[in-house]
Amino acid sequence: MTDIVDRFDVAVIGQGPAGMTAALYAARSGLSTASFERMGAGGQMTDTEQLDNYPGFTEGIAAFELAFAMSGQAARFGARTVNEEVVELDLHANPKRIATASGSVYEADAVILATGAVPRPLGIEGEKELAGRGVSYCATCDGGFFRDKRVAVIGGGNTAVEDALYLARICSEVHIIHRRDAFRADAIYTRPLADLPNVMLHMECVVESLHESEGRVSGVALRNTKTGRQDSIDVEGVFVAVGTMPKNDLFADSGLAMDAAGYVVADETGKTDIPGVFVAGDVRTKALRQVSTAVGDGANAAHAAFEYLSLR
Repeated sequence: MTDIVDRFDVAVIGQGPAGMTAALYAARSGLSTASFERMGAGGQMTDTEQLDNYPGFTEGIAAFELAFAMSGQAARFGARTVNEEVVELDLHANPKRIATASGSVYEADAVILATGAVPRPLGIEGEKELAGRGVSYCATCDGGFFRDKRVAVIGGGNTAVEDALYLARICSEVHIIHRRDAFRADAIYTRPLADLPNVMLHMECVVESLHESEGRVSGVALRNTKTGRQDSIDVEGVFVAVGTMPKNDLFADSGLAMDAAGYVVADETGKTDIPGVFVAGDVRTKALRQVSTAVGDGANAAHAAFEYLSLR
């Protein structure tokens, strides 16, 4: 039988803004709290360079700076970070069991799922093989590799346009490819595009395939969705920003209620249909996924967990 390394009142799975807020609120409530995260704090928030829409910062704030501040604040109130990858969850056990890649097993009376989401791939041939060889899903992570080169950004939401603005500062050309005739991004992102001579727009276009040369991206083949016209662009980098998918692998077979897209079903309190299991952040089914909504989710889920444990 595997020895239990430690037991907590609350285990938070994930250290994005939802998870860090949940850990902060749970710890401040006097609950022994641990948050599990294989990577560093921040989650998808750190895929962007600067946050301009998080309240309280007139000039915006660097994403990593905010992530470290959130993590440190939770730690200040006693929340513990377990830097291990969670590989198995038993959400029906009492207490819940959390197994990590190192073979360690932890227990908790309540679990808050804050696993977030992952970038959605285009799903075209060669994309998987060229990932890391010209195909990227994080402009701020990989943009530096394409300094003074030609790149394409695929998508039309806030992330895509923000990526294009960032890349325009370091790349010789940035081609934005969007399948609709207008951006979905907020005006604060789209307005600056008109002043950037090295940004080219390809509206009502989709990427049909990737061109490859010596094992790396060398271009993209486009199709105009309105006219059917075929075209191609020579680029060395392709940044995909076409949305996200819930990161639900750990509990996909748990019986937890999910919507058709795989997001966990829960109300505003974060309470799921499994007693003692709560959800917060981008993995929860909801209309808007932003840092500010993730923070609200984390606070609500921690409060719901506190009430659940108080009534046991």
